[in-house]
Amino acid sequence: MLRAIWIVSLVAGILGMQAACVAQYDRPGSTDAQFLRIGVSPRGTALSDAYIAVVSGAEATYYNSSALAWMSGTDVVLNHNRWFAGIAHDFFAAAHNFGDLGAIGFSVTSLRTDLMEVRTPLQPEGTGETFFAANYKFAVSYAHLLTDHVSLGASLGYIYMSLFHDFSAKAFSVDIAATYVSSFRGFCFGMQIMNFGSSIQYVNESYPLPTNFTFGMAINAIDEETQKVIVSLAAVKPNEGAPQAQVGVEWNYDDFLFLRSGYRLVNPITTFSAGGGIHFGVSDFTARVDYSYSGYKLLGAAHRIGIGLEF
Repeated sequence: MLRAIWIVSLVAGILGMQAACVAQYDRPGSTDAQFLRIGVSPRGTALSDAYIAVVSGAEATYYNSSALAWMSGTDVVLNHNRWFAGIAHDFFAAAHNFGDLGAIGFSVTSLRTDLMEVRTPLQPEGTGETFFAANYKFAVSYAHLLTDHVSLGASLGYIYMSLFHDFSAKAFSVDIAATYVSSFRGFCFGMQIMNFGSSIQYVNESYPLPTNFTFGMAINAIDEETQKVIVSLAAVKPNEGAPQAQVGVEWNYDDFLFLRSGYRLVNPITTFSAGGGIHFGVSDFTARVDYSYSGYKLLGAAHRIGIGLEF
C-alpha cells in the first residue's frame, strides 16, 4: 500500500509540474485545435466529463490512458456527436489487454463540416468549387499495471487540421496518466496531462495545443447486488483559462440499465447534462448503447450516441 501511494504521489508531482509550466495564464482562445476539448463519450459527457476516474474500455484512450490496464480482453467503441451548425464529431477506438505485456489501444477523433461552396466577392452565388474543413487526431495508447492498485499509461497523438485546399497544419501530442484503484467500494483516483506537444502553425502564425491537467476521483456510494450508484468528481486546469470542476452520478441496475447526470460547476456556457444506456449480452459479446444530452444555453444542445462491443 505504501509503495502504491508513493508511486501515485511521484506521478502526481511530475504531472503537476508539467501542468504548471503550461497553465500560468488566463487567455481564452489563445490555443488552437479546439476540437480536442470536445468530449467524445456519451457516458462521459452525461457525467459532465467527470469521467477520468470512471472511464473503462477503449474510451480510456482519450480520457485516461492508464485505465486501459484494468480492462480485460478486447473493447471497441464508435461514438457520434451531433455538434452545432451541422458539424459531425466522431470517435472510434479499439483496445486489447495482453496481460503481463500491458494494454494497447488505438483511437481516431474527427471533426468535419458539411460540403460547402466556394464563394468570392465576384461570384457570391458560388464558383462551382466545393470544400470542407476537417480536424483529425490519431493516437496510440499503452498502459501497464505497476502494482495491484496502480497503473500508468501514455498516448502518442498525431493531429492534422485542414481548412481549405493546400491550407493545413499538423502537430504531435503526448498524454501521460496514472490511476490508483482501492479495494474499498471501488474508490478510484486518476490524473492525466493531455495534449502536451508541439504547436499548430498556419503560415506565419503559431498557437499551442489546448493542454490541460485533469484529476478526479470516484466511489460506489451504493454498492448492492442488483444496483450501484457511482459518484465522480473531476477538476481540470486548461492552459488557456481558469480551473473547471465537474460532478457526475451514475445509477446502474443489474449491469443492464444505466441512468446518468452531471453538472459543471465553473462554466458559463454549459452546466447540466444527462443520459443513459443499456448493456446486454450477444453470443460471446457484451454490447452497449449509450446516449447523452448536453445543454449549451444560447447555442442549443449536443446529442451524442455511442455503441460498443466487449469480448
